[in-house]
Amino acid sequence: MLSFRLGFLTCLFVAFPGSTLGMLWPSARLDLHAPVGALGVLLIVGTAASVVSSVVTGQLMTRLPVSLFVTAGTALIAGALALEALASSLWVFAGGCLLFGIGFGAVNSGINTHAAHHFGPRDITWLHAGYGLGAMIGPLVVTAVISSGLSWRDAFWIFAAIQAVVACVLAGAGRTRHAGTQQKHGEPAPSVIIGTLAIVTVETGVETGAGVWGYLFLTEGRGLGPEAAGLAVAAYWAMMFVGRALLGPVAERVGARVVLGWAIGGVAAGTGLMVVPGSGLGTVAAMMVVGLAAAPIFPLLVLTTGTHNENAATTTRVVGWQAAASSVGGAALPAGMGLAIDAFGVAVLAPLLFGLSVAMCVVYVSLPRH
Repeated sequence: MLSFRLGFLTCLFVAFPGSTLGMLWPSARLDLHAPVGALGVLLIVGTAASVVSSVVTGQLMTRLPVSLFVTAGTALIAGALALEALASSLWVFAGGCLLFGIGFGAVNSGINTHAAHHFGPRDITWLHAGYGLGAMIGPLVVTAVISSGLSWRDAFWIFAAIQAVVACVLAGAGRTRHAGTQQKHGEPAPSVIIGTLAIVTVETGVETGAGVWGYLFLTEGRGLGPEAAGLAVAAYWAMMFVGRALLGPVAERVGARVVLGWAIGGVAAGTGLMVVPGSGLGTVAAMMVVGLAAAPIFPLLVLTTGTHNENAATTTRVVGWQAAASSVGGAALPAGMGLAIDAFGVAVLAPLLFGLSVAMCVVYVSLPRH
């Protein structure tokens, strides 16, 4: 059985490399003789691999133990990071990104599936808070490595070693109980499954889009200074961590569905406030509302999938699809926002976020209450 502490540490450490590729790429591309724009291609490769891996893992976990995929995925991430550290060309580095995406998809789908079956609202939101904490710590580790005179390859070796240790610990922790054999009464309606996938896609896209484009929106759209805008974006991501840490225990007391409903409404309210013309500080406050409200949505939606679906095997598959949907939303929607900003200016960001948030609310309220 995968304990909460082990799951938390896995989420914490797997976030390190994902949040630092952009920091390491300027140095790496010089050694690899690659253009700056090649990073976009690498991200597409990694995201596509993660999506496919999440879906396939969700299917296979109905017959095989979850721990197998979490352990193998972590080990594959360690190997991918080592390959990237050794890469002498862009193609080898791309191979590492491909393997990383496959491993990450397996870990993401496996841990969320286990949490949907065995954890409560507090623990599942704290798992995701652990990932957020790792995304905050990773850049600090890279900064320390580069400041000490080491190279980008050394940073990848450090991350690879950490993942290898985690994989060994997972392998020694024993097998996780099969998540997909228990059968109850029936299957959830296809419309419900599609609805949850739509919510995950849109929510991940909104939270990522606000974080990725928030700096540009605050500086060029609201006239905030670079330093203040940078602090605001950092605070936005910190609110994602705070929201998961604080709202998980609240959901434990009042119910996951209650907090989930208020959170989805809160994202719409926050993005709506971003549309209102005004000072940069008002927009910063609106972004904090978005970050706080968005924080528990994905983990609580995964939890309610496990709680309310009548067929445990279907839950396992659907959580895998949800993990894939989060990867698609986190990559495709912010990319689309970037194209819209190029075409219509940075002011279009807030209406886009608000429109997506309202659509998410409509989908959520249309789902059956049971």
